[in-house]
Amino acid sequence: MKKLLSLPPNLVECFHDITGYDRQEWFCTHDPVNQKLGSGGGSVWLVDRYLAERKGLSGEKSDTNETSCLSAEERYLLLHAGGQSRRLPSYAPSGKILTPIPVFRWARGQRLSQNLLSLQVPLYEKILNAAPRHLNVMIVSGDVYIRATQPLQPIPDDVDIVCYGLWLGPEIAQNHGVFVSSREHPTEMECMLQKPSVETLSNLQKDHYYLTDIGVWLLSDKAMTALARKSKTPSGEYREYDLYGTFGCALGSHPSLPDPEMADLKVAVLPLPGGEFYHFGTSRELLSSTLAIQNLVNDQREIMHHSRKPHPSIFVQNAVTEAAITGENRNLWIENSFVGRHWMLTSENIITGVPENDWALDLEPCQCVDIVPLDETAWVVRPYGYYDKFAGSLQQQKLFPVVRSVADMGEVLQYMLKQNLSEHARKLYDEAEKLSAEDISANANLRRLEAQRRRFRAEAWPRLASNYEHSVFYQLDLEHAAQEFAQFQLPMPERLPAEAPLLTRIHDAMFRGEPDRAFGLLREGLTRRALEMKQTPHMNVYADQIVWGRSPVRIDLAGGWTDTPPYCLTEGGNVVNLAIELNGQPPLQTYVKPCKERKIILRSIDLGSAEEITTYEQLADFNKVGSPFSIPKAALVLSGFQPGFSSIDYPSLSAQLEEFGCGIELTMLSAIPAGSGLGTSSILAATVLGALNDFCGLSWDKNEIGQRTLVLEQLLTTGGGWQDQFGGLLPGIKLLQTGKGFSQEPMVKFLPTEMFTGQEYAPCHLLYYTGITRTAKDILSQIVRRMFLNQHEQLELLSVMKQHALDMYDAIVRQDFALMGQLVRKSWQLNQLLDSGTNPASVDRLTALVDDLCLGYKLPGAGGGGYLYMIAKDPDAAARIKQRLQTDHESPNARFVDLQLSKTGLQVSRS
Repeated sequence: MKKLLSLPPNLVECFHDITGYDRQEWFCTHDPVNQKLGSGGGSVWLVDRYLAERKGLSGEKSDTNETSCLSAEERYLLLHAGGQSRRLPSYAPSGKILTPIPVFRWARGQRLSQNLLSLQVPLYEKILNAAPRHLNVMIVSGDVYIRATQPLQPIPDDVDIVCYGLWLGPEIAQNHGVFVSSREHPTEMECMLQKPSVETLSNLQKDHYYLTDIGVWLLSDKAMTALARKSKTPSGEYREYDLYGTFGCALGSHPSLPDPEMADLKVAVLPLPGGEFYHFGTSRELLSSTLAIQNLVNDQREIMHHSRKPHPSIFVQNAVTEAAITGENRNLWIENSFVGRHWMLTSENIITGVPENDWALDLEPCQCVDIVPLDETAWVVRPYGYYDKFAGSLQQQKLFPVVRSVADMGEVLQYMLKQNLSEHARKLYDEAEKLSAEDISANANLRRLEAQRRRFRAEAWPRLASNYEHSVFYQLDLEHAAQEFAQFQLPMPERLPAEAPLLTRIHDAMFRGEPDRAFGLLREGLTRRALEMKQTPHMNVYADQIVWGRSPVRIDLAGGWTDTPPYCLTEGGNVVNLAIELNGQPPLQTYVKPCKERKIILRSIDLGSAEEITTYEQLADFNKVGSPFSIPKAALVLSGFQPGFSSIDYPSLSAQLEEFGCGIELTMLSAIPAGSGLGTSSILAATVLGALNDFCGLSWDKNEIGQRTLVLEQLLTTGGGWQDQFGGLLPGIKLLQTGKGFSQEPMVKFLPTEMFTGQEYAPCHLLYYTGITRTAKDILSQIVRRMFLNQHEQLELLSVMKQHALDMYDAIVRQDFALMGQLVRKSWQLNQLLDSGTNPASVDRLTALVDDLCLGYKLPGAGGGGYLYMIAKDPDAAARIKQRLQTDHESPNARFVDLQLSKTGLQVSRS
């Protein structure tokens, strides 16, 4: 996706240096100097400048059809942020788009360096990626932050333009553009009105709907070509043309400003689901919008630190603040500044850009200070009022003095605030060169401004870390934080005390680059309950009985990885999966029977291995690399055959077995290849635990067996989540959900089975063994590492995957077979975004053979190989898939396997 930005001229030259963004992905330019183009003409100019740079061209004219040359294979985000920010003086020099935004107190994975742009783009990318391919251009505004708290609805694929809006009352809508549609066809735009009166809106509601424009538009190539025609003269010269007030009002079935050239453009309007709109256009909105976002969540269980801020409307970032701030202060914004101990603050004070100083300064209510660096050594001093708008001629008035030292800066500032009226201060002010607000924006040294911000942020990092109980430190993107610690050459913070919360200590260990310690602490948290609940195993069968446990395997349809600690511990998890039998049988089986000798005999039918155990030490070596019996050894330990796990201390294993009443012979059968992706190892562990539970009279239910399987995998250091074992323990199709915390007990919602068992649908579900295997441990460790570090992009993706599981649940409940198949396809795409190795070339070649015949497909589990699950479009497509793959495969072991939905899950019976 290409991002094309229209920025203030002074920002264009240094944008990539300041942000670090890739020049290949981010293109920026500015409107032509001394020529107004409007939002429509500006969009066309922006696209043409991008195309011209790509072609190595230059000039003020272009072919009127040049915008139609945008590649249909690429998507383009056009973001307008080139205004002079007259109503937000504090960020006018660098543009509102780079306004630093404080970390949300309820969010995990954000960055201390985040700004309005970095918060805006993810939603825009999500919408644009979800749009039909022909809607490949999005135009948005740069001074708003928009959130969508619900999943996006489908975007129509038979329109030329899609406009997003919000359901807002007439008192707000009257100040904006609105999209009008009939109640019979609510997504078809009838017309667009600009700033309609409350009376007009009230009359509309009788038989129409209206949505307030939020400046998020999707356009096709056809629409962009029409916009280009209106934005240029026949000779190719650019002219002023407004996207919203003119182009928009010419659209719809009954446009308010009819234009024959736009009559054939079809327009859809969509409400942004759960949409929230925060404007950052004025000084007041800077504070009010930030406060509103921070207060979106007030549930104390969702807020990860206990702030000591005297008042919630005080925001300090990238700053050193020594001045006393009390509960009497309100609406304070201190950013990229040094505020010394001799400063006195009140309310409605915005302080930006102030270098280190030793001034004594008293700010009255509504007094604000902005210091902006010029050239390599100078600054311009700009005090202003909280409600000031640099409108009209005020923008050009040369009011603000240029100084060459911090000492002079303090005297001039005090003079302008009428706190130092000495002759020397007056002379400094009178003799200083004066700049206008427009001059400041045009000449600011933005690299110096950003360098100062970075220095202050470097000073803030150690204080945030040491004050971790009351700061956002451990909820930040710690991977990014570690990079900044290294870049600024900051010493590591002190190690956290043992009494600090366990999850916080886990994050701290990974932040320090101590992954083994982090994983050890995670194991400690997950195994603590099992160690506290000592077991008393006793022989619970007759001497000639055999306990037989058998389980299906599972296919994860949606939500995989959200069940994995530590993500599920901090956010909870959602997974939809189904339990399946293969070729008419549950493929994982365990047999436990008494043995006369006081020893434990372990056998594996499929591996052809056996081992005799006579000591606790032999049982405790379940972590031995390459052991075929790690799972049963760990299962026996969890069942109480080990000191520390047993309620009774025995001098030896043979003594415990003597009191138990027999030895134990345990045999396993896994009728499925390793690395299958079907949750084999976890479900086999659950099957072994289930059989031992019955044999030893431990009275565990399936929930407890699932919990102990999670513990078992932690003991084996393989890690993993809870969905595999619960997928096999429990029958059928189900949504499994957990909340936050170390007690991960899934709530189960069973789903209807008709779309898997009905005569019309059953043949469409295909399972194909690829012959390609890949173990999940290495994949798992890398993804879990990023979870520990609150890595921003990964947490965002996991949040999408968590919601995706709910979308899958809804599709199955509604019995929408086509949608379910499409959502399986999306699950596969999401898995690839999380781990690029999920889809190796050999698998990609296989799926390419059947892509046109499938609604969706995925490799279950971590991917990379194993089984390929496909949902064919219909039974005929399923037959053709089988024909294609049976005649074109790479592995001699590749084959189709019959799958049937399991109606029982884990079964344990006796002879």
